[in-house]
Amino acid sequence: MYDDLIKKTETAIDSSLHWAERGWIATFGPRQTEINSLQAAEELPETYVYRMEAINYWKQVRLTGHDAGVSGQKALESLKKGDLRDAEDHLYFSQYVEKPFAEFSKTWVKVYEAAKAQILEDQ
Repeated sequence: MYDDLIKKTETAIDSSLHWAERGWIATFGPRQTEINSLQAAEELPETYVYRMEAINYWKQVRLTGHDAGVSGQKALESLKKGDLRDAEDHLYFSQYVEKPFAEFSKTWVKVYEAAKAQILEDQ
């Protein structure tokens, strides 16, 4: 019934659960050094001044992505049961927690908007 939305949700779950590993362009320090993933941050020399800042940033990305992914999984379960309203609630949470990173992650807002559009279409 909601096959397209289910596919979008599955893709978003996979994406958000791997934000910290796949990363995006992120710069740190006055020289705007690019450190684009948690692994890259952890591999920095101990003497790099902004190492802990980069590690903390990417760990926060990982935690946020996990929270969004778990909520997305709940939305997926609801979609498979045909409960679009419940799925919308979970997708709302996913896009809400994504907000601090949404400029870079670009994952959940489109899925949430697709769910809202489907609700309007079903009315």
